[in-house]
Amino acid sequence: MLSFGVTVLPDPPYQRMLELLRLAERHGFEYGWTYDSHILWHESYPLLALAAAQTERLKLGHFVTNPGIRDPTIVASYYATMHELSDGRMVMGIGRGDSSRRVVGLQPVKVAEFERSCRMIKELMNGRTVEWNGKELQLKWVREELPQIPMWIAGYGPRALAVAGRVSDGVIIQLADPVIIQWIMDTARRAAEEAGRDPSELKCIVGAPSHVSDDIADAREQSRWFPAMVSNHVMDLIERYGEDSEIPKDLTDYVKARKFYDYKEHSRVGAKHGEFVTDEIVDRFCVLGTAEDCAKKLKELESVGVDQFNIYLMTHAQEETLQAYGDEIMPQFTSVAA
Repeated sequence: MLSFGVTVLPDPPYQRMLELLRLAERHGFEYGWTYDSHILWHESYPLLALAAAQTERLKLGHFVTNPGIRDPTIVASYYATMHELSDGRMVMGIGRGDSSRRVVGLQPVKVAEFERSCRMIKELMNGRTVEWNGKELQLKWVREELPQIPMWIAGYGPRALAVAGRVSDGVIIQLADPVIIQWIMDTARRAAEEAGRDPSELKCIVGAPSHVSDDIADAREQSRWFPAMVSNHVMDLIERYGEDSEIPKDLTDYVKARKFYDYKEHSRVGAKHGEFVTDEIVDRFCVLGTAEDCAKKLKELESVGVDQFNIYLMTHAQEETLQAYGDEIMPQFTSVAA
């Protein structure tokens, strides 16, 4: 059964983020996420604590945090603490770091260090003993009766996806293109199998903008920033793997027209750096159109094994989007499951 989440920016005023997460819960969303980029927006870690206090059922986490800006032991302790405060509602999305690191002059965390950190965080935040920096560590106060905190890893390239396959409970994919999603999950599941894990247990979580409207031209304009944001990761892939690698051309070809990227407009409607993105790419990467159009695309995603669709709630008419999902779109999936 496809579950639904929403990602809300920790943008000033912070009350707006809390308002939208409460509204998402009322409309039946299961997951509430936020970004972790402490220079561009408010520091999101305390805001998640406020969100936990103001919601009852919503599972909460970052989409995504990273182990490079903060010490990994702090990330683990924060999530374990929040798991207790929220009565077992925390879920972790984690990646190598994009905006939070590049804005302060750092590159994404190296893959080997990323894997080492993720392995440790997953164990430590769930109360198990770890070896770290030559020390044996354990959060002895973790409540054993709470559910385990899942770790979902974001990635596009073969090496990062291999880490997801070896370590994570699921893969975070920031685009809604079924062809690319299948390649990403196949890559991660091969690594899971090679590591002796059950590849079928690896969940697939897709995050992308979804603007519900019968004005498709306007919906595209409001979402053009998103493939431009994804292009940051694609440029890294091309630099590492070259133009003729195993990575699908469906993912890499569109960035050839890219001219620049300005983090001051990161995830913003109307961002100038999105002007190179074609309508065809916007349609492939996002979930746009009428409620009927969106449901059709989501059923296609479900058919290729997507477990959760997470709306990047960064277009206009945010309340209307949440209501359309709650009233018209999500019931189509819960009724199928029942």
